Amino acid sequence: MLDPNIPRPDDAAGFNAEAASALQQAHAIVASADDVEGVKQAAARIRTLAHQLAGDTDGAEPATRVISTVNDMLTRRVIEVVAADTVSGDPRWCWIALGSEGREEQTLSSDQDNGIIFEGSGESGRARLLGLAQRINDTLDACGFPLCKGNVMAGNPEWCLSLSEWKERFREWIFEGDPQALLNATIFFDLRPLYGAHALAVELGDWLAQEASGNQRFLYQMAANALQREVPLGLIRRFAVERKGKYRGTIDLKMKAAALFVDGGRIYGLASGAHAVNTADRFRLAVKANRLHPSDAERWINGFHFIQSLRLKNQQACHRRGEEMHNHVAPSELDADDRAKLLDALRQARHLHHRLVLDYPGIG
Repeated sequence: MLDPNIPRPDDAAGFNAEAASALQQAHAIVASADDVEGVKQAAARIRTLAHQLAGDTDGAEPATRVISTVNDMLTRRVIEVVAADTVSGDPRWCWIALGSEGREEQTLSSDQDNGIIFEGSGESGRARLLGLAQRINDTLDACGFPLCKGNVMAGNPEWCLSLSEWKERFREWIFEGDPQALLNATIFFDLRPLYGAHALAVELGDWLAQEASGNQRFLYQMAANALQREVPLGLIRRFAVERKGKYRGTIDLKMKAAALFVDGGRIYGLASGAHAVNTADRFRLAVKANRLHPSDAERWINGFHFIQSLRLKNQQACHRRGEEMHNHVAPSELDADDRAKLLDALRQARHLHHRLVLDYPGIG
């Protein structure tokens, strides 16, 4: 088990002094937890701190990274505590974060998306690790990270795989998968090592970047899925809002706005042949690979980050009112400045949509 008293300076690297100080405070809270009940208590304090950090941190990119960093700390400590009573003999393994946690883009409302990569034989390694993974998933749930409704978690045998099994799974998606299979698999391309033998995840990520970049069929199918997303802009009315249901008159900022930027970043990042998982980093990587013009990438990054900041603002408002946090915003209730910025961000999403049509013709 890792010694919780050893500082982890990387957790606070890259943040301003105020955020770095708060992250050190978060680390002290987490490190003091030495059993399951302790991590549950730490989690409650961490959630309060995450709301404070999100409110005090200027800009969506550092804010979501702060939230993800705090959640990383807590997740690592949960794993350390739960794994403390395991016996020796388990294969080398790595806990990987997927989806928004993998991309370091978590907001204040996120469920679990995770998996395990282990070394050696599939069946024997899985048999030794599944019980541990399920206990970790359950403890994370008790700490405020709800179980994934789609069961994309390390405690599911489908996502507790040896390195060779993960490569074979990705080969199936890249070389044989149909569009629906790829749609269901997108979050797995956002993998990031969180605990354990990081080298296993690094090897898988590097291998994946090489395999994906050279497969045009795969990239076309990813683009086809992305282009199914409709940007919520109308011809007469400037915004195309939900017309019925609980969230009538709103836009789902996660699924209708942020998702296209995430999809586009993933496609251009994978096409560039290097493993990056953060959306902004993927666009910047595509610029370095001469796949995108710098001004286009910068506009898309800014549009994405404004939508993320609006999501955080909306979630915090829900939290203050004692309501369940969600991603639906009514443009009519925004002030003039935010309404104009949202309109511009959605226009940037539409521009990205058009660019995907140009780069992957025949599917728009």
